[in-house]
Amino acid sequence: MSSPQGDAPRAGEGESRMRLLETRGGGHSLTLPPPPPPPRRQDAQRRPHRAEGRASVASAAPGLPPRPPGAAPPPREHAAAQQPERAAEENPGRREEARSQNVRTTGRVRRIALLPLRLIPVRLKTRRRLVSHRRAAAKNSQNRKVTDFYPIRRSSRKSKTELRKKRLDDLITTGLEEGMEVQHIEGKGRAVFATRCFQKGDFVVEYHGDLLQINDAKKREAEYAQNPATGCYMYYFQYLCKTYCVDATRESGRMGRLINHSKAGNCQTKLHDINGVPHLILVASRDIDRGEELLYDYGDRSKASIAAHPWLKH
Repeated sequence: MSSPQGDAPRAGEGESRMRLLETRGGGHSLTLPPPPPPPRRQDAQRRPHRAEGRASVASAAPGLPPRPPGAAPPPREHAAAQQPERAAEENPGRREEARSQNVRTTGRVRRIALLPLRLIPVRLKTRRRLVSHRRAAAKNSQNRKVTDFYPIRRSSRKSKTELRKKRLDDLITTGLEEGMEVQHIEGKGRAVFATRCFQKGDFVVEYHGDLLQINDAKKREAEYAQNPATGCYMYYFQYLCKTYCVDATRESGRMGRLINHSKAGNCQTKLHDINGVPHLILVASRDIDRGEELLYDYGDRSKASIAAHPWLKH
């Protein structure tokens, strides 16, 4: 057995040797020494990249002395750097004040604070507008029409309906009456006969006279009733929800007022508009031969008229 002094481990041997200890019971046991704690490393060796980054940031800030590598920044510096930025976010009016306070902060915080806040959106909007204008101009330059090179020409052609209306307007306005003549019949008086053939729908003649409204027409009719020898050549009709009358009682050279009455006539009345003024005309209701008398239905079925003029029955 060796003494305890002889069993003491030498310097540097306690980590690799096992020590034999004597127990009271006479037995022996092997005991492993506790593992030594790992050596502590310096901050510069453990985190070199962070230390270098902090040193570069500290050196970037103007007016501050360079920080040695491995030295941690004081905690109050970060709080002072973040306090004006939070105040600027809560209150937009204090942004300029936050910028002035961030002068002594780190270079990174100062660099973010000095960025223009509204410069990037304005540039983006301006660029989008320019691009949209350029696209619109390119699209307009590509989409060309024929009218850009040649003037618009309107057709001067007219349909058959327009030509027929124009011809009727000329016949009515000029007062031309052709293809008929006035003859005298005993017991009947004057009558109008055709001197040429008319086809169905052809214009024959205009019932020409004074165009009156209903109130003026009633006054004239009362005057004509006082002198039975004068006669009455008044024709009433409806036009645009109003009642008008053509008074052809006064003698004139127009033959439309001389055409006699018949329920089975070969002519019929029709309204023709010229510039908003109605004109009463007679058109052939069937084919009319030469030498045939022109007749149409007066349309008066009142008892007083039939009593005064019995020939209205036929």
